[in-house]
Amino acid sequence: MLELILGGARSGKSRFAERLAAESGLAVTYIATSQALDGEMSARIAHHRQRRPVHWSLVEEPQQLARVLREQAAPQRCLLVDCLTLWLTNLLMLEDAARLAEARDALLECLPELPGRIILVSNETGLGVVPLGELTRRYVDEAGWLHQAVADRAQRVTFMVAGLPMTMKGAQ
Repeated sequence: MLELILGGARSGKSRFAERLAAESGLAVTYIATSQALDGEMSARIAHHRQRRPVHWSLVEEPQQLARVLREQAAPQRCLLVDCLTLWLTNLLMLEDAARLAEARDALLECLPELPGRIILVSNETGLGVVPLGELTRRYVDEAGWLHQAVADRAQRVTFMVAGLPMTMKGAQ
């Protein structure tokens, strides 16, 4: 089963995804896409680590998400990816449109083939003011297109607001 959980900053999406993974009854592998590039991001990563059960496996991969998903997916395993927009940012910062397209296409191609339960977390960035800069506008566009493509492939899509899940697609 493939599930996409979207929401704004501090909407409760990671906590909700972690709860679903814990309740799945499956072995859980947490796939972190963030990079500790500064103190603030290091603090965010530490906060997430403290919340996760110690028996969960951890894979840190900022760019090769499709490869890691293919390697880690198994019928009796739950993969929790947090998060797609950080992964997208990592690829955008490479300033290589071909590499971004290749990684996005590889992800979208592998998702329907993966065994087990896959939970993808991502930030919904397209609900606010249109950004002024070219790179931030591209980021919002790329994230929106990625979310539409992943949602199309997902069996369930949940939108988080104020810690409350709203099912957009699939059964609750």
